Amino acid sequence: MSGYERSDEERRSFAAAFYLALLDPEGETPPAVTAPGGTATVKRYNIYRNNVTVSLIKALAAIFPATQRLTGQDFFRTMARFHIRATPPTSPLLFEYGHDFPAFIAQYEYAQSMPWLADTARIERAWLDAYHAADLAPLTASALASVAPEQLTNAIFVTHPATRIVCSEFSALTIFAANRSDEASGPIDASEPEDTLITRPHLEVFARRLPAGGAIFLKCLISGVPLGEAAFTALQLVPSFDLPANIADMLEAGTFTKLLPETVDDKRGLIQS
Repeated sequence: MSGYERSDEERRSFAAAFYLALLDPEGETPPAVTAPGGTATVKRYNIYRNNVTVSLIKALAAIFPATQRLTGQDFFRTMARFHIRATPPTSPLLFEYGHDFPAFIAQYEYAQSMPWLADTARIERAWLDAYHAADLAPLTASALASVAPEQLTNAIFVTHPATRIVCSEFSALTIFAANRSDEASGPIDASEPEDTLITRPHLEVFARRLPAGGAIFLKCLISGVPLGEAAFTALQLVPSFDLPANIADMLEAGTFTKLLPETVDDKRGLIQS
């Protein structure tokens, strides 16, 4: 029976069997997969199965080039192969694959000697997500300055779609930056914690290290906490937190797009809360 002669239920059943066996190297060729004349196509199916796995490994290598450079190609391919079997793709867009890969790395037995590897991969995944995020104009310093000081405390910031924060107990950003290219890098002390802000205010993605208290402050703002409360929380947890410097940094990075609630002064054409 050809694909055109199958009922909808039979087609769904065929597709499920065909798909599930693709990522299982020990699995048998689905019985419904036949060549013209009804002959089995075990060899052809196995070739196709291998090509699918190789394509997904290449996709992960393209998404996580620094991670592959750190582990070496053979180690990375083996790790990726196990990940693919455990977490097959759910989208036809290959650049969307790999969101679960950093968490897999954190649990992968043979990567435990590189405890900073998973966070490095998280930064890489966040970098790609920022690259593909919607393009919106970032909040400007002039727009922020137009808000009356007594109103600024209650201002709520709208996050730019490209904004991502990755907090690590290790020097993940330094490791990431040093391994984005094939250029030789010197030794890195991986033991220093780093919090990373990934943004794309315009066409280029930037990853920068956040100052003390910066991640706490920005996470509060991203969750909808007003500016005054976010600053208070950061100061309580990190007494050295520098509010003016962090505000300047978040504006330069394009972390947010606007303030809420938003009203427009008809005379000045400026945003106020």
